[in-house]
Amino acid sequence: MKTISVGELRQNPTPMLADVLAGETYVVTRHNHEIARVVPTTSSAAIIPPKLTGPSRTVDLAPVKLPDGVSCDAFLEDLKGEQ
Repeated sequence: MKTISVGELRQNPTPMLADVLAGETYVVTRHNHEIARVVPTTSSAAIIPPKLTGPSRTVDLAPVKLPDGVSCDAFLEDLKGEQ
């Protein structure tokens, strides 16, 4: 838990808000007395999994056999249906 004075918060709130968005809790003080706490909302504390790196794993995908005489574009349009 971090501490910030009212004066510091008034001068530049952006770093504190970025920390709160990242899950940090702040105690707001005036004359060295706690007057408030700024805590992240439950939605901002959600953990986002890291993006996967490396090549795509298309080997595991099952091949799709096109019906005789049907083009790939026509097959895809048929799968999409009417919109």
